[in-house]
Amino acid sequence: MRSSTGFEGAEVYPPAPGEQSAWVVVFRFSGLDGLTGWLNSELRGKLLDEVRPLLEEPAALEILAGETPARDTVTVVMSHSVRPGRERDYLRWQDRARRAQERFPGFLGYEGFEPVAGIQERWVVMFRFDTREHLDGWLESDTRRKLLDEGRDYFLDYDMRTIKSAFSGWFGFGGETGQGPPPSWKQAMSVLLALYPTVMILNLTLSPALTAAHLPGYLVLFIGNVMSVALLTWLLMPLVNRIFASWLLPGRAVSVSTSVAGALVMVLCFALSVAAFGLITG
Repeated sequence: MRSSTGFEGAEVYPPAPGEQSAWVVVFRFSGLDGLTGWLNSELRGKLLDEVRPLLEEPAALEILAGETPARDTVTVVMSHSVRPGRERDYLRWQDRARRAQERFPGFLGYEGFEPVAGIQERWVVMFRFDTREHLDGWLESDTRRKLLDEGRDYFLDYDMRTIKSAFSGWFGFGGETGQGPPPSWKQAMSVLLALYPTVMILNLTLSPALTAAHLPGYLVLFIGNVMSVALLTWLLMPLVNRIFASWLLPGRAVSVSTSVAGALVMVLCFALSVAAFGLITG
């Protein structure tokens, strides 16, 4: 994908209890031509064939055309199967929903996307709030419930996915404290602390074994990524959360000195990890 025309970046969002049960992969292209080229490519077809045995159900594809939000916000992506012949009614209903959202605290923006012929048959809407609390205020409101009851005349079903941050599924503090995940820069440092040794160990052990088994390079890379994500999700990130809880929890790490001290400890751990693997591979 990285060599595809117009490719800008990709993120993986693990399942988050109470928010989404499925893995979500977001990849961005600068234009629809580049995206269409990747979606129709032979390489993507081969990758889908390889990953299909690992999936419980077929993957859902949703196309969003718009600008990346400039802030670290809470985003909801909803897709609808609109009843045939009710498209105009659905659009009017979505317009009423947008106007209702605008009256709620923390609302930042709304975008609607029509189906893309041959690629995506569902209608998609995306809306953003500045905090999880403000988003919940809208999701749990009587206004939204009434709109959903009305909207069932226009759509057959809908699917909703919440995206908080690139690493939100690896930080479980929101349910314990009610204060949401740590700041993005702390999340990034914590993930790097666990990710670097994971990748190095897999490169030194698993990758040579798979290569010796004559597996193609792209499959070796995919298996390595699966192992990395699994180790991070169920082993290493919970461990990092416990060790650095006093620094990561938003309600505890309120002072500048505490944040700086924790960051310096992280940098020291980075240096020790790099030095250790330097000795091992040297």
